[in-house]
Amino acid sequence: MNSPNPDLPVVPPRHVAVIMDGNGRWATARHLPRATGHSRGVDAVRSTIETCARRGVEYLTLFAFSSENWRRPADEVSLLMRLFVSSLQREVGRLIESGVRMRVVGQVDSLEPELRDLITDAERRTARNERLNLTVCASYGGRWDIVQAACGLMREAVREGRLTEIDEQQFASRLAPGFAPDPDLLIRTGGERRISNFLLWQMAYTELYFTDVLWPDFDTQQLEIAFSWFARRERRFGRVAAPAARP
Repeated sequence: MNSPNPDLPVVPPRHVAVIMDGNGRWATARHLPRATGHSRGVDAVRSTIETCARRGVEYLTLFAFSSENWRRPADEVSLLMRLFVSSLQREVGRLIESGVRMRVVGQVDSLEPELRDLITDAERRTARNERLNLTVCASYGGRWDIVQAACGLMREAVREGRLTEIDEQQFASRLAPGFAPDPDLLIRTGGERRISNFLLWQMAYTELYFTDVLWPDFDTQQLEIAFSWFARRERRFGRVAAPAARP
């Protein structure tokens, strides 16, 4: 793919997925409590949502809390849950004003009742918004997602008393974020180069962008850098590259 014309704005991906990593290390490097890093991470979330909405991204999926994160120390898990609650209470009005529809996917039943109620309320209040589809993955794991989709299809077959052929499209529709297209771009902050059990089925052909920038420092400029990197990628989806044009 030719480099984008510097005089033209970079066209953003349709669907951006983000692994928001580095809150704790950001705080530790500044001799601050890890709680401070998580709080600053909320500011980066707000900036990312606002920029994606302004730039015309249609879908934004954020990995907020993985099924493996339950293994963290109990006090940190409790802090993250309280931060989730306070963020929903504070931010849902801003999402409504910005035209953002929010959904939460994952093992939501494992969350505290207060948080589940706030999630239900936020989803209801933003349901008619169409400017940006925001998906928050909480208590989510890619392997769990595949298993729950398979179990759902199996239960349906048993209930109907018949076995049917299942194609990829049918299976994908049963995944927790089955309402969204596959991500075009994954951004992972914090320096790690792995996808950590996130959207395993959906990221078969996603472009993977890794940056050493810690999540609290990931601002609009960093997001635009990721968009520019994506614009230079040649997405072939298994096809042969197009021959270069003759001079």
